[in-house]
Amino acid sequence: MKNILFIHQSSELYGSDKTLLLFLTHIDRKLFNPTVILPCNGPLCSELEKIDIKVVIAPVLKLYRNMFSFKNIFLFYKDYKKSINLIDTLHKQTKFHIIYSNTLAVLLGMIYARKRKIKHIWHVHEIIVHPKLIADIFPKLLYRFADVIICNSNATKNNLIQRIPELASKIKVIHNGIEIKAATNSIQTKEDFGFSSSDIVITLIGRISRLKGHKWLINTFLNHLSHIENIKILFVGSPVKGQEYYLEEIESSISKNALVERVKILPFISDLSPIWQITDIAVIPSTEAESFGLVAAEAMLAEKPVVASNHGGLTEIVVHDITGFLIEPSDEIGLSNALFKLISDNDLRVKFGKNGKSRILDEFTVEKYVSKITEILNHI
Repeated sequence: MKNILFIHQSSELYGSDKTLLLFLTHIDRKLFNPTVILPCNGPLCSELEKIDIKVVIAPVLKLYRNMFSFKNIFLFYKDYKKSINLIDTLHKQTKFHIIYSNTLAVLLGMIYARKRKIKHIWHVHEIIVHPKLIADIFPKLLYRFADVIICNSNATKNNLIQRIPELASKIKVIHNGIEIKAATNSIQTKEDFGFSSSDIVITLIGRISRLKGHKWLINTFLNHLSHIENIKILFVGSPVKGQEYYLEEIESSISKNALVERVKILPFISDLSPIWQITDIAVIPSTEAESFGLVAAEAMLAEKPVVASNHGGLTEIVVHDITGFLIEPSDEIGLSNALFKLISDNDLRVKFGKNGKSRILDEFTVEKYVSKITEILNHI
């Protein structure tokens, strides 16, 4: 049996959090014994404990833009000493064969693996383009400190090798898997969410941040689609910590443009099945490239047509004019045309939805995802 220490950047249940939980839920516990370090308590911590996985709370040593002040360097060193001592204690109890850093954001894994000469897998879930300093540092760290690099899409891989081509020999591309959950007995209606049964609900699920395209969708609706009375928009997600002002800006725009009855915002919820039940069209209008685009895959599994930005990992999930539409980032005309085609044609929505589910079942299964990572763990 191999003992593996997983180190992850957050304890929420968004994209990379979900994929870690999914893998650890299906990992063969006869072959692998996982321990997980998280920076704080949260829903991911609770879900891991439910499946009897040991979770330890400790600083994971994140690299951030303002860390190079005397005060922040001192705090980083203090966290470094605390975490190294803690892992040393764990290592004496459970001799780790592999350190697995899940996302670029955590530096603790590379430091400890090098310090104690343990094999290190770095699973990259991000496409970092700016700030340029950070975007250039990470490929160098990967080249020096990772034995194997897992990228969640070809787009993620290409973002790295365009900076350091030699990284290609270390990289394995493994698309995220999507779990097929048992059908719920609870039937949700649009009226349960304050909509009318005749409304066409366009749903955007994701963190409320500058990258997810909330403003782009609102402006497109205002300028091109607001004359269609039964169109409603639903945002599901909470703001990134420290970016609560972005939610305030969106709420202000909704109020100023008298959209309170047409645009609703719900905070993050872990079970999205009620949301998919009342959704007619899923939209992922990311203004910067997504490394994968888990929400698009989840929408397709729920048989929803998807309108998504034509860049990053989304282009490896959504098939244009087959499972939905890919449109150029920030193009209001392109977005409104795609949405209008789906709004006005129920048969097209159904067709794209069925095509999407078939694609997920063929290409993005949990079994493929887990088996490919397991192969790496077996052979490293």
